[in-house]
Amino acid sequence: MSNLSALQVVWFALIAVLWIGYLTLEGFDFGVGMLLPILGKGRTPEESNRRRRVLINTIGPVWDGNEVWVLTAGGATFAAFPQWYATLFSGYYLALALILVALILRGMGLDYRGKGDTALWRQRWDWCITGGSYAAALLWGVGLTNIVWGSPVKVDPEVTGNYIFDGTLFSLLGPVPLLGGLTFVALFLTHGAIFVALKTDGDIRHEARALSVKTGVVAAGLAVVLLLLVNTKHSSTIGWAGAVLAAVCLLAGLFAALKGREGWAFVGTFATIAFAVVSYFGALYPNAMPSSLGSVNDLTLLAASSTPKTLTIMTWAAVVFTPVVLVYTAWTYWVFRKRIAVHHIPDEQHVTATVRG
Repeated sequence: MSNLSALQVVWFALIAVLWIGYLTLEGFDFGVGMLLPILGKGRTPEESNRRRRVLINTIGPVWDGNEVWVLTAGGATFAAFPQWYATLFSGYYLALALILVALILRGMGLDYRGKGDTALWRQRWDWCITGGSYAAALLWGVGLTNIVWGSPVKVDPEVTGNYIFDGTLFSLLGPVPLLGGLTFVALFLTHGAIFVALKTDGDIRHEARALSVKTGVVAAGLAVVLLLLVNTKHSSTIGWAGAVLAAVCLLAGLFAALKGREGWAFVGTFATIAFAVVSYFGALYPNAMPSSLGSVNDLTLLAASSTPKTLTIMTWAAVVFTPVVLVYTAWTYWVFRKRIAVHHIPDEQHVTATVRG
């Protein structure tokens, strides 16, 4: 641990920040998608369609931009810790492919839902949005928990300095990783419900706020068990501190939701996810991928790191471009900050093409 340079520690922390950005922002996107059939249910088909259009419009301007965070996290891992990237992507490629399929289906649903004029067309894309959101949330939880809990990686006996994944897709489906997946789903449902309450008005707002408290209680129970298990196995001060702060923020967020303070409730769930990621990375340090085959096979950050020159160049690039990205992201959310309600949704306009002979 003491052999790690300052730049190596900084880039490990920056990768954690990128994952915080992705999971806190994309988390409510997933939550809104999962809640589509629940909060989007009206008394008539027309009302249901309008309610679902409201839900989709709350994330419409930002959902694709939120995915940039995970791309940047992957790129930063590749450049700063190439052995981590190589071992992770070669071992988890089937799981990552499933996540990619889920994200593609979800994105297509958000883009194509409004391009047809039949109920069946919209229903099929709604399934893609909801199913893709559930699958992505579950798989991210399983995958990230596996990384922290321990994966079947080992030192390559044939290539010095190389590590290989000695398992299958089913090796990633242990009890604790599956608990991680369910916890992510519950947290994102809560985060998404509070985001809907913050961004809408009318019946949807009140229903979302009430639902967030119910899902939040489930999320709190799952998260407590998960973080206790992870930090008991990989004990660290930062890991435990992150776990405690995550629990406090979730309780504060749920209390704010009960009082009708959607803004503070959203801050609470946002901070909950952020501190949960801090807890995960605190438990992971100083490893990149702890091995379930014995500590002698642990892939450490030191073994996975790039050269000091590479890290120095990356640091200067981050100093220049990171403020630009943060300003643009903040500006986007500020522009689309107003609430939306069912009465704001215009009637659908269907254009019939005519062919002149």
